[in-house]
Amino acid sequence: MGGFGGILYTVSVWALPVLLAVTFHEAAHGWVAWRLGDDTAYQRGRVTFNPIKHIDPLGTLLLPVMLLLASGGKMMFGFARPVPVNFRALRSPRRDMVLVALAGPVTNLILAVLAAAMFHTTPFMTGAFQKWVALNLEAAVWINILLCVFNMLPIPPLDGGRVAVGLLPRVLAAPLARLERAGFVIILGAVFVVPWIGDALGQKWNVFWWLIGTPASAMEYFIYKMVGVI
Repeated sequence: MGGFGGILYTVSVWALPVLLAVTFHEAAHGWVAWRLGDDTAYQRGRVTFNPIKHIDPLGTLLLPVMLLLASGGKMMFGFARPVPVNFRALRSPRRDMVLVALAGPVTNLILAVLAAAMFHTTPFMTGAFQKWVALNLEAAVWINILLCVFNMLPIPPLDGGRVAVGLLPRVLAAPLARLERAGFVIILGAVFVVPWIGDALGQKWNVFWWLIGTPASAMEYFIYKMVGVI
């Protein structure tokens, strides 16, 4: 299938996995924060599986789809509307900040395992529908693993950065926390600018693949092996 129809088919394969991945990720942050004493997200209606409450038109829809199409499904970068969390309202702010931050990536990891296990249902389907479901499940596994690995990079404001700030001694946590405002600039530079400079110099400086793609591929293989798909 080629042309515009091919593009629509590709989008249909990736759209649902992306929406579910970011919705469950953000809802998990809000739910854990709520259970640990901060009801900010709950009061704003963000502890929900309604994707409309979490999606950002540019970051959740347009940017990931463009990158996935351009890279053949091997590269994805995007963001949802961050769930508001008042860390000072948590019962044990440093400990609970770590738990709230981990909730999103752990949820994505669980979704990846469930999607991989659901491959065992595809033999009961036939034809084009079977292929479409299998492609959706494959996309769901990959997307959720990518989100898990990417968000666990130890750079604020990513979840991994908040985990690091919560676990490190204060003498190290404080300067790391101050990186939060520049965090996305650092990430965007590593993902887009560094490879562009490398291409200009005739070098392959694919930071995204080194930091995210390689561990994500290893995790994907492990999950498929664990659930008995391969």
